[in-house]
Amino acid sequence: MAGTVRVVPMNGAVLIFGGPYGNVEATRAVLEAARRLDIPAERIVCTGDLVAYCAYPVATIDLVLASGIHVVMGNCDEQLGQSADNCGCGFPEGSACERLSAAWYAYADAHVTQQQRTWLASLPRRLDIEIGGQRLAVVHGAVNEISRFIFASTPALAKKRELDLAACDGIVAGHCGLPFTEVVDGRLWHNAGVIGMPAHDGTPRVWYSVLKPVDGGIEISHHALDYDHASAAAAMRKARLPAEYERALASGVWPSCDVLPLKEIYAAGIALEAGSAVWKPDQAERAKRRGTAIVSRQLWPSDGRDKRKALAVEKFKDPITTAKGERRADVPLRTLETLWFNTGTLCNITCRNCYIESSPKNDRLVYITLGDVRPYLDEIERDGLGTSEIAFTGGEPFMNPDMFPILEECLARGFKVLVLTNAMKPMQRHKKKLLELKQRSGGERLTLRISLDHFSADRHEEERGIDTFAPAIEGLRWLSESGFNIAVAGRTMWGEAEANARVGYARLFASENIKIDARNQAALVLFPEMDEHLDVPEITTTCWDILGKTPDDMMCSTSRMVVKRKDADKPVVLSCTLLAYEAQFEMGQTLKEASRAVPLNHAHCAKFCVLGGASCAPPAGDVAAPVQVRQDAELFITNVTS
Repeated sequence: MAGTVRVVPMNGAVLIFGGPYGNVEATRAVLEAARRLDIPAERIVCTGDLVAYCAYPVATIDLVLASGIHVVMGNCDEQLGQSADNCGCGFPEGSACERLSAAWYAYADAHVTQQQRTWLASLPRRLDIEIGGQRLAVVHGAVNEISRFIFASTPALAKKRELDLAACDGIVAGHCGLPFTEVVDGRLWHNAGVIGMPAHDGTPRVWYSVLKPVDGGIEISHHALDYDHASAAAAMRKARLPAEYERALASGVWPSCDVLPLKEIYAAGIALEAGSAVWKPDQAERAKRRGTAIVSRQLWPSDGRDKRKALAVEKFKDPITTAKGERRADVPLRTLETLWFNTGTLCNITCRNCYIESSPKNDRLVYITLGDVRPYLDEIERDGLGTSEIAFTGGEPFMNPDMFPILEECLARGFKVLVLTNAMKPMQRHKKKLLELKQRSGGERLTLRISLDHFSADRHEEERGIDTFAPAIEGLRWLSESGFNIAVAGRTMWGEAEANARVGYARLFASENIKIDARNQAALVLFPEMDEHLDVPEITTTCWDILGKTPDDMMCSTSRMVVKRKDADKPVVLSCTLLAYEAQFEMGQTLKEASRAVPLNHAHCAKFCVLGGASCAPPAGDVAAPVQVRQDAELFITNVTS
């Protein structure tokens, strides 16, 4: 592809900007900034989307066309050029962004002239520039996917693949709307941001960049741009365009985070600071890193932009009292309904926020064996504990060599069995064994719950890594087609309404012919975020009445988990599935020893179980607990106990 792309030499500083979005006031301002910097039109590049949210699509196109600058095609330009019926932005179906985009796109489509459409349709999808001895590919989203969102937090592997596809020294991209500069294995990834909307940083400023050749490299400076945003907003009001985007011009905060990764969501409303960095291409470094782990460095903005409050160091220290000296809540074991076994922390993938740090290298919890499991099953039967379900988590349970003998034993003894799996290769290589197991046991007492963190590939892979979504869907589809009892576990950490998430999953299940009712909370379990480093209220004995809950509602009132630590002779019993490494939650080697009450002395106890209303075991019935209700409960407890 590189051989067919126009290459433009740039003999001096280059000004880059993206997304005019029909904001003619901002477009005039950035062209005036170029004049002040003495950068001529032939060294100005726009990364596309001339038309979007704002009120002057015709005037903006005319201004850019008359300026003589270089422009690559954005997805909005492409769609208008083809007189398509939507903007092609790639927003999730049913999202706020999709709903709002329908309004502004209809407005733009009604005003853009045929002559302008013809010009938009003629724009190149890629333009290469040569600066400082380096060749940079300018694209809108990605090299072969015009509407792909690539953010600063997008995994380096995804950027490396794009850089490899571009076959050049770096990529200059747009589309995502947020500026950043990164070096991936010695090559550049640069996004100047956009000028049509603020950068979701709580200020009305917009952003552009200047690339300047320096000795041995390129200096990249990110510039904030002030402009007459009040006039742009007034024009939007007059045109009756979505008020949410009109308000964003002044507030600096987008009306929706539908497409944002978690890291960018956490940085919302925190002002960016202008800055610069020098990229010095290192050919030796590139050669050295071929075939090894990818190394990436974010040059700008600096890390640490996170609006979340860290957990106070004095919290969750004493099992009896809180940091304020109040009586800490605890949970007696009402009955042992579910006994969990952690099959080992080894896993085929490494998730970004795995509460148990499972990975292909973590063996802190070793594979549990059939010989380890049997004494606990015997104890249940001998002492008449009434346990009905045996559940397995990991790591990835199907990597454990004893997994099938253990499952056979549990099913033969009449227990219901739940297995948590990512449904990827470790499970799929055992399809024949699973079918045989289902046939022998009848299948009614065996349930597999598949981790599918989001209904979109991008957000699932943000958590679980590149190339994990399709294999998980493949495994889930096979289980459904083969008649297994299945459920799905997702996450709610992106802040979308739970009802919207369930609609998204329902569409996915329907499109893949997966037989799961996304409305049923027992079939689709949506977990809150788990991060023990974030602030959360401590739970006191008075909180039960405040929340309208009882200790019996907690997971640890009906379950325990068995783990085997590396180099340990015997397994031990823990209070729950979430706290595998916390010594204070180790309750003994037998179920009898583990029958005492559990003090809620960990952030997970509060965030996940009490305020989050979550449980690792499937709940009875199909009642959903909306995310907003959980957030309101946390705020209420914080106010009452502060």
